[in-house]
Amino acid sequence: MATGSATPGPPPPPAGPPTQKVSDVISSFRPARRFKSGGSGTSVTSLDFDDTGELAIVARDDDTLQVYNCKEGKHAKELKSQKYGAHLARFSHHAQSIIYASTKVDDGLRFLSTHDNTYIRYFKGHEDTVTSIALCPSSDTFISCSADNTVRLWNLQSPNHTGRLNLHKPYLATYDPSATVIAVASADTQTIVLYDVRNYDKPPFATFDLQDLEQRFLGGRKGQWTKIEFTNDGKSLVVATNDTGHFVLDAFSGDITHFCYRKGGPSGRLTPGTTSPGHNSHKANGNTPAAGQGDVCVTPDGQYLIGGSGEDGLLVWDISKPPTHNHVLEPMEKLPGHGRAAVVGYNPRTNLLASADRDLFLWQPDPDLMI
Repeated sequence: MATGSATPGPPPPPAGPPTQKVSDVISSFRPARRFKSGGSGTSVTSLDFDDTGELAIVARDDDTLQVYNCKEGKHAKELKSQKYGAHLARFSHHAQSIIYASTKVDDGLRFLSTHDNTYIRYFKGHEDTVTSIALCPSSDTFISCSADNTVRLWNLQSPNHTGRLNLHKPYLATYDPSATVIAVASADTQTIVLYDVRNYDKPPFATFDLQDLEQRFLGGRKGQWTKIEFTNDGKSLVVATNDTGHFVLDAFSGDITHFCYRKGGPSGRLTPGTTSPGHNSHKANGNTPAAGQGDVCVTPDGQYLIGGSGEDGLLVWDISKPPTHNHVLEPMEKLPGHGRAAVVGYNPRTNLLASADRDLFLWQPDPDLMI
C-alpha cells in the first residue's frame, strides 16, 4: 500500500452536523477509514486538526508530515522533513501553515507553509528536545517546552522568543480556553503551576501538587505524564498519564474530581522528556519506542474523555458525572477498533475522531448504532 493511501472501500458517511450532541453519538463511533503507514515500523507520533476541522495533520517517525482531508476522508499531502525530523506538528490559525519540532540535528521549531512546502520562519533557542507545543486559542502566539528546563513564549511574526520561564523539567504546557492562563506541568516534581499570561514573569498564581494523588492511584510512580488539557469550559484540567489512568482536576482548586481508570495500561510510547537514542542523529534506533503526545482527548462539549485502552479500541469516560467517594471513574464504553490507539484526537467542528499507532484511523458515528 502506498504511503498515506486509504484502504479500498466506499468513502465514510458524512459526519454528523456540528450541532448534533456528542452524547447522542458517543457510543456509536466506529473506524470508518484506515490510512496505512506504508512502511514497516513507522509510527504516528502526533496529531492535530485545523480550526475548521476540515484538515488533520500527523507527524511520523519516518520524518514525514501527512495531511488528511477529513471532509472527504482522503489523504491530501505528504511533506518531508528528512534532515530535521518532525514531531508535535500543530496547525496555526491559518490552515495552510504549521509549526513543528525538530527531532534531529537541532532543537529548533519550524514554521512551514503546507501550500508550497517552504519554511516561513525558524524559531531557535531551545537547547534540548522540545516536549510540548501549544497554540494560543485567540492569537498567533504559542508556547513550547523543552528538556532544556525552559518554557518559551513565541509570536509567529518573530523568530525570537518573547518570554521565557526557567523551571525544572517543565515538559508539558497548555493555554486555558480564554487564553488568559498558562498551565505548566512537571511530572518529575509532580506539580502543575498556573501563570497569568499577562504576568508570566511574575510567580505562578496557583500550584497544584499531585504527589498524594500519584501515591494513592499510581503507587507513587511518577514521571509518566503525557499531556495536559483544559476542558472547553475551562472548569477542568486533564492530566494524562502513561499508566493505569488519567487525572481530572478542578481547574480552580486543583482538587481531583475523577481518576479515569483503564485496565489495559500504557500506550507503549515514550513520555515527553524521554530522549530516544536516535535524537540529534540522522537515524533513530528502529527498536526504540516511538514518541507520543498522549493518548487521550476531551470532547468539545467537555463531557467525555476519550483515550486508548492500552489494547485494541478506545475507552470513553463520562467526566461530567459527580465524583464518587473514591474518585475512581470506570469507562462507560469501550469502542471496538483495529489495534492500539497511541494518539487520539477529536475534531473541533464535527463528530469525527482520529486515532493512530502505526496506521491512522478516522472514526465516525455508525447510523445503525445511534440512539
